Amino acid sequence: MDLGLNESQQMIKTGARDFLDRECPHTYVRAMEEDERGYTQDMWKKLADIGWLGLALPEQYQGTSGSFLDLCVLLEEMGRALLPGPFFSTVVLGGLSILDAGSDAQKQEFLPKIANGELILTFAITEPSARWDASGIKDVKATKQGDRWVINGTKLFVPNASVADYLLVAARTRQGQDPKQGITCFIVPAKAQGVSQTLLKTIASDRQSEVTFKNVTVPASAVLGQVDGGWAVVERAIDRASAATCCLMVGGAQRVIEMTVDYAKQRVQFGRPIGSFQAIQHHCANMAVDVEGARYIAYQAAWKVSEEPAAAAKEVAMAKAWCNEAYRRVCALAHQCHGAIGFTKEHNLQLYTRRAKGAELMYGDADYHRELVAQSIGL
Repeated sequence: MDLGLNESQQMIKTGARDFLDRECPHTYVRAMEEDERGYTQDMWKKLADIGWLGLALPEQYQGTSGSFLDLCVLLEEMGRALLPGPFFSTVVLGGLSILDAGSDAQKQEFLPKIANGELILTFAITEPSARWDASGIKDVKATKQGDRWVINGTKLFVPNASVADYLLVAARTRQGQDPKQGITCFIVPAKAQGVSQTLLKTIASDRQSEVTFKNVTVPASAVLGQVDGGWAVVERAIDRASAATCCLMVGGAQRVIEMTVDYAKQRVQFGRPIGSFQAIQHHCANMAVDVEGARYIAYQAAWKVSEEPAAAAKEVAMAKAWCNEAYRRVCALAHQCHGAIGFTKEHNLQLYTRRAKGAELMYGDADYHRELVAQSIGL
């Protein structure tokens, strides 16, 4: 059984590591936490020029026809470097959802611009209930008026809405006993009349916003997929985003263990490096077990999403449940090894700990995904 990367994926990984080590040092990450936009146009252009924005898009839309699994290899390296900016929301949430469900006209309009770095997208899913299931989509409603739709309501925790050009919006268009029925997705200009957003203060400094829609009018051509059949689009997007987030977390956890092992070799206490003490060795060994376990289950989910997306729900839920807690455990043990210095703002470890907490909550925490696993095995 070969669980390794193929030659193309290894080239993606090596090239990404070299690029991000050079272009995305922790000084850049820290600067972007304070930046109004959270990324620079120069970095965005570089991502477009090296083909990352179009990696998982077909050649006919100016992409390079890579698979979702190829994209996850890249995302692991991004997680390791903590690359800030709207890459995830634009490519994973926005671009791949349009590729899945968009009309030919929508694909022609949006996908080449995504690949070329001309557009930033995001997906507005969660509402004040903060639920990731279909029952959570109830506050934002869209009403048909003639040949147009009028959208009202509030979305919460929308990533990169403050810099997005377009929002994919999941809205309730019909009430019924089954909450999965009666949801429709729309492509809405972020600067459309009636759209307003407020940047939220989050532990991960990851540019999430509250977005309010007040009588926002869009044409029928703005519907993404089928009217009242939008939950299929949302569910696929959440599965894909969950698997992709697992790969981000694996990359972050890998960097945390590297930092911790280096520190344990250099930090001298009681006349010897702390890495020579059994307690520290066991902490690092447990971190290594968590990282490797997370890597295998994350890539299993990524492969399933890439090859058999309609049957990937169980693998994705298993991976997200495991990676959520594994990344948290790795960071906790790293803090045990670093001691007080790891909790200071000046140290880079806290950057990863805060991202770990943010990633844990996005697309469902461990308990939520364990419940999905239980349902998938008939409980």
